[in-house]
Amino acid sequence: MNNIICIAGPTASGKTALAVELAKELNGEVVSCDSMQVYRRMDIGTAKPTEEEKQGIPHHMLDVAEPGEDFSVSRYCAMATPIVDDILARGKTAIIAGGTGLYMDSLIKGNDFAPFPATGMREKLEHQADEEGMEAMFALLASIDPDSAARLHLQDRKRILRALEVYCETGETITAHNLKTQAIPPKYSPIWLGLDFADRADLYRRIDLRVDLMLQQGLIPEIRSLLSEGIPTKSTAMQAIGYKEFVDALAGNSSVEEAAEAVKQSSRRYAKRQLTWFRRNPQMHWLVRGADTESSEILAHARQLIHESDN
Repeated sequence: MNNIICIAGPTASGKTALAVELAKELNGEVVSCDSMQVYRRMDIGTAKPTEEEKQGIPHHMLDVAEPGEDFSVSRYCAMATPIVDDILARGKTAIIAGGTGLYMDSLIKGNDFAPFPATGMREKLEHQADEEGMEAMFALLASIDPDSAARLHLQDRKRILRALEVYCETGETITAHNLKTQAIPPKYSPIWLGLDFADRADLYRRIDLRVDLMLQQGLIPEIRSLLSEGIPTKSTAMQAIGYKEFVDALAGNSSVEEAAEAVKQSSRRYAKRQLTWFRRNPQMHWLVRGADTESSEILAHARQLIHESDN
């Protein structure tokens, strides 16, 4: 049997519930693949599974970072890969579930990320950018790595400086590094299961209901608590959908009702981007939910696809 299953799909599509049911049947453990559920004390706004929802199934890659920290795809892969390997070594099924496509793809490919050396080069480039401006840094990147410059926007300071840092440290452009990485066969060969809806409006209704439920569960007090800890409002975690909008409301820039509508709208847009990302995967088997489709039918379809892949 294939011992790795990836469950992908947009926000609010039922990934966690399906992952738990399959884990119960297949002697599995769940590895979360969500760029915001990694943060501690950010439970309601990230829709982190509760102990009741986990049903006793071990879940990994939840609560592994502080909200004030930056978290990256390279850090995710460095932490999640040994977890997946350990699950497989124990003869169990690794069920990788989440909606952060970049993290999931990178984990499965076994991407070898360019190093993050502590040589002071990043600080030097940051200082140079402050002194000379991003136009000058962008022009420098264009002269070194025109392919990267063509992909990036002038406002994307973080990635521009990262590309320059890789070149200064290794003598190799980040474009060349990425091409070499893409040529390497994937580390894992999972069964890919994608959740979608026959009618997009059904997904949007689920998203809207989830936002309303988050408010009922205490999202505003959760955000107030994080702010009281001194978590910067500009941190990666607090810029997440479902947090930044209510941070603005608490600052008096909008009402809670207006913030809730903004969260719903941003979540719907995010769901569209997630579906666009996952649809590029030719190996994805889609589990499409209709207006009257029961969760048991989705589970039965998933079982069938897993069974067929083993034969």
